[in-house]
Amino acid sequence: MAEIGKSVKRVGIEERVSGKLKFAADMKFGSTLHVKLVRLDVGHARILSVNTEQASQLEGVHYILTDKDFPIPMPRYGPFLNDQPIIATGETKFFGDPVAAVVAETEDLAAKAASLVKVAYEELPGVYTLQQALAPDAPLVQDPSIRTHPTLSKTNILDEWIFGWGDPDKATADLEVEDRFTFPMTTHFAIEPHVFIAEPDHDGVTITSTVQHPFLLRRVVAHALSMPVSQVRVIVPELGGGFGGKGYPKFEPLMAFLAMKLQRTVRLRLSLEETFLLGRRNSSSVRVKAGFQRDGKLTYMKVYADYLIGAYANASPRVAAKAAVAGCGIFNPPNVHIHARAILSHTVPGTAFRGFGSPQIMWALDSIMDMAARKLDIDRLEIRLKNTPKKGEVFIYGEKPCDGEWEEGLTKAAKAIHWGEPLKPNHGRGLGIGIKTPAPATVSQSIIRMHHDGSITLLVGTTEMGQGARTVMAQLASDGLQIPMSRIKVINGDTGIVPFDSVTASSRSTVFMGNAIQLACKDLKEKLREITVECFGVRPEDIRFENGKVCIPGRELEYTDLLKANFGFVSGEVIGIGTYKEALDPKHPLGGGVSFYEVIFAGAEVEVDKETGSVHVHKLVTVGDIGKAINPTLVESQDEGGAIQGLGHSLMEHLIMDDRGRILNLGALDYRIPTTQDTPDILQSMLVENMDGSGPSGAKGTGESGIIPIGSAIGLAVAEATGVFFHDLPLTPERVWEGLHNQKLNEPKIQNKEGS
Repeated sequence: MAEIGKSVKRVGIEERVSGKLKFAADMKFGSTLHVKLVRLDVGHARILSVNTEQASQLEGVHYILTDKDFPIPMPRYGPFLNDQPIIATGETKFFGDPVAAVVAETEDLAAKAASLVKVAYEELPGVYTLQQALAPDAPLVQDPSIRTHPTLSKTNILDEWIFGWGDPDKATADLEVEDRFTFPMTTHFAIEPHVFIAEPDHDGVTITSTVQHPFLLRRVVAHALSMPVSQVRVIVPELGGGFGGKGYPKFEPLMAFLAMKLQRTVRLRLSLEETFLLGRRNSSSVRVKAGFQRDGKLTYMKVYADYLIGAYANASPRVAAKAAVAGCGIFNPPNVHIHARAILSHTVPGTAFRGFGSPQIMWALDSIMDMAARKLDIDRLEIRLKNTPKKGEVFIYGEKPCDGEWEEGLTKAAKAIHWGEPLKPNHGRGLGIGIKTPAPATVSQSIIRMHHDGSITLLVGTTEMGQGARTVMAQLASDGLQIPMSRIKVINGDTGIVPFDSVTASSRSTVFMGNAIQLACKDLKEKLREITVECFGVRPEDIRFENGKVCIPGRELEYTDLLKANFGFVSGEVIGIGTYKEALDPKHPLGGGVSFYEVIFAGAEVEVDKETGSVHVHKLVTVGDIGKAINPTLVESQDEGGAIQGLGHSLMEHLIMDDRGRILNLGALDYRIPTTQDTPDILQSMLVENMDGSGPSGAKGTGESGIIPIGSAIGLAVAEATGVFFHDLPLTPERVWEGLHNQKLNEPKIQNKEGS
């Protein structure tokens, strides 16, 4: 009956594929009012006045909220820093920053009324690029009075993080390579729209939201509105994709305020175009300088990563800091200096996005390795293997040692794309490496209720957003108690019912919640053991749990026998509770150390049309070092999904802004994502399973990693096919064509210590 390692059918799959599943937008609430937001067609402006008179006269308009509804100073919120106002006050900080919210009987009426709200404003100079934000005379994005970093409060640098060991400035090298690489702003593009519903609930509020982290949202709303956490309930239906874009609070504080003020249910549904204005991947500029011995071994590495994070902090400080911890990737130079900065700008706030800052850094690191290999005349696979740590070797000082056989995965990826074999004209192969660390010092709790008939209800805080979490959780409970999955019901997505979970993110759920489920199974068994001792007069040491039964001398008992003996006709329940947490370390820059490494390798073969610059991906493979796949098909699907999403930012996806900070390619027509026509001829995901993780059966987290190495694998395959190193993603046909005609502009800065 053991379910670990089996590709069992996904829980709820019939409802998803048939269209029966109710997403948040499908839910009906009685006596609901609808909300539409008022925005300005400009990036940065001073609000002079908001005239709501004409809009208010429409029959069916109940309320129009502006900053005048709130005390001074305006309440602010955020997952890590409380710097974002509930609604724009005094200024709009980015294109799409709402200045008013119209509440009406229908969506159409709310939209019409919103169009009648007249906002007088003065356009202000804005900073929309890293260069503009860092200029000495740059306008400040945030008022110094709300900043928490006093030495940086009069700059647009929100925060910075420095890591390192050894002494890179004194390290010797036979070859030095230095270059800079940029990564674009991209949007999450989840197919399900964002929906926010708030209902008054006695003295509190119940929020139904498309959010990944309901418990974090509960805390943020309670703080913003000065309420006890106990008065905020968050319900999360199954999500139609998240990717980090639905991770953190958006308009929930505003909607909660409206619901309590009007004592009516209020609903806000965003269009796809509007979701582009909620959050995006942080664009970046990463400069790497690395020293090598003649045999390709690294002697030092310096990494300088600047992330353009937008107008408010959101999750971006954590993005920059966590990416910086693994700022040398899996490589293990003895001398390291890493400096990451989060830079404010008058742009849509950056937030979590699958990979959490790592794709930006790995694009730069992998490119530097290929550049050095070409100069040293070393195979590109060989130079990576020379600088890959062995299992048990420390490669990030002060952190957990290497926890995988990473050479195995890297070699497997290379072999899968026929590394070293002859290539057709205009073809090239590339390798990419991905590494990410999970959220540190977090907590997951689970509750298992065994009912009188021996069936199970499993309560978890993990959000189901398409990754198959409910399936894996049911598999773990089934394995722990030796009960068929058909007799297990998983309940999640309601802070009023399920126990606490820090976040559904960071590829942590299988490890953290999985361990919590195992602990809950253990607790349940101990309580069943106590019942057996009491009701059947046996010694604790004579009790065994095997094949879903309780074995005592001379007899096998069903779980139902125990419950019946203990509760009789009243049919009570036995409850097991499990809590899994990683230690908090106040001295650690991230609050705690690494619990496992999420590592993946990618290989790509591409063909470049040199007449047009178009790139066709013939083969794209990933090899995930995942310890143990609880459900192999789900793991492989996650890696494949991440790979296709990574193909997007490698070849086509990027937000385009004009010089006034306005996004020009909002929506599905103007923002291009991969379609079936862009899918590689061969897409393959493979796994390395050595049961060396910290999760159940030696599992490690997965889900985010598939996207991380794709820019490197495709970009460096293009470099081999063309002979040109590119520095800026995405590699659109225009960019590749221009690169082919301006090859000198794409040459790396390489210095041989002997002067050649």
